[in-house]
Amino acid sequence: MSYTVDVSNISPSTSEQQLHDFFSFCGKISKIDLNQTDTSKSAVIHFEKSSAAKTALMLHEGSLDGVQLKVHSDIVHPDEEETSRVPGDPLDQSDKPRAGIAAEYLAKGYKLSDSILRRAIQLDNEKGISKNFLGYFQSLDSSIGAKALGPDQTISGKVTSTIQTATQHAKAMDEQKGYSKVAEDYYTRALGSPLGQRVRAFYTTTSKQILDIHEEARRITDEHKASHQVHESGSTGAEIPGAADTSTPSEASKEA
Repeated sequence: MSYTVDVSNISPSTSEQQLHDFFSFCGKISKIDLNQTDTSKSAVIHFEKSSAAKTALMLHEGSLDGVQLKVHSDIVHPDEEETSRVPGDPLDQSDKPRAGIAAEYLAKGYKLSDSILRRAIQLDNEKGISKNFLGYFQSLDSSIGAKALGPDQTISGKVTSTIQTATQHAKAMDEQKGYSKVAEDYYTRALGSPLGQRVRAFYTTTSKQILDIHEEARRITDEHKASHQVHESGSTGAEIPGAADTSTPSEASKEA
């Protein structure tokens, strides 16, 4: 079973791959039915989860290739009941706060209007932060804290000066064990940064403003740039979370 949204007023120059890249931040896409005539272009996006379709609807009147997309559905797509996440499994996009997904869009180079960012914040306020995401984030926080500060410690509970010292210690431990050769998860790196407390607050509470989303987008972008520098030196770093393809979209496709 798939959950669909209808997208109309698509630019004639927008490809199916560009649509897939744009909407994949919402969640897993099973297929896209693209319809084009001499005068118009539209598509039906099939998502694997209802919550992904609901996230896609918040992008109504966002623009791609300089044209405002019309995103709608005749079906109400609710947030489904959560199923327990198996420890070690990748985090699903649908488990993430919508404000976090919006930050990923901005970090990727897309331009989201303030009205779309407000919708993201409103959806988070209505749904709350998913238990799966809170559990995932807490496990990262605790694992980093235990490695850097000792048993039963969390990195987000420490002041900046302590975090800087502790994360350097944790990094040294990882290098001794060869962990530096493994690509690190963005959230792990962000929590272990001097801004770890602010990162944790952004992802685990619903109290936020549009400015907070822009600030998190800048953190993701800075981390992505840093990871490229690490790649060039021969190691691996974290990619922008969200869509699998992290290449920068074309200038024409960035606007939203």
